[in-house]
Amino acid sequence: MLDISRIRAISIDLDDTLWPILPIIQRAESALRQWLGTHAPQTSLLLAQEGVMPRIRQGVVADFAKLDPAKLHDFAALRHESLRRALHEAGEDLGLAGPAFEAFHDERQRVELYDDALHCLRFLSARFPLVALSNGTADVHRVGIGAYFHAALSARELGLGKPDPRAFQAVAARAGVLADQVLHIGDDKELDALGAMRAGMQSVWLNRGTHDWTHEEKPHATVADLHQLCDLFN
Repeated sequence: MLDISRIRAISIDLDDTLWPILPIIQRAESALRQWLGTHAPQTSLLLAQEGVMPRIRQGVVADFAKLDPAKLHDFAALRHESLRRALHEAGEDLGLAGPAFEAFHDERQRVELYDDALHCLRFLSARFPLVALSNGTADVHRVGIGAYFHAALSARELGLGKPDPRAFQAVAARAGVLADQVLHIGDDKELDALGAMRAGMQSVWLNRGTHDWTHEEKPHATVADLHQLCDLFN
């Protein structure tokens, strides 16, 4: 059972917790294709071929694993380098990799919050230091919700991602509390709920669908939306 009295700080996931990620990535991919079609047409044609981008990305992952494993958690670096290699294969200017990545990344920061997200952020941030913890590349300030957060940590910044206990321990350190004084909230069973518990935190699993919990170890609470989460504190 969730012990509210122990909580001194809260960490919260971003993608699929505060907003749905799939439509964002689809729009960002579309923006990238349009940009390449205008500025790097040969690369656009290359990447339109089935299997080309997965092949290039696999090569980048393999090289990062050998040379700098921490970069495997940096999705921005993976995409940027994949674009650079695609430009190289297509015989176009490698300097276009940066602007091409920004075409994707700018759209990646345009999110549509779930209806319950802003209310929840206001509610929680008025009561506890709130720390964003994400494996993704969303920037809470560019998204427009930075004012609610005491801090924001990402896999890119940490060089490791959830469910690594060190990611959760970094949250506690940034909030200035012990791990068992942190409540973590997120939608992913393994990355969020189990990861937080195994790092010594309490966890709330946000199950917006009708997914079954399939692990023996159970979260301290399960909620269907963020309104239910806030109700736990009343």
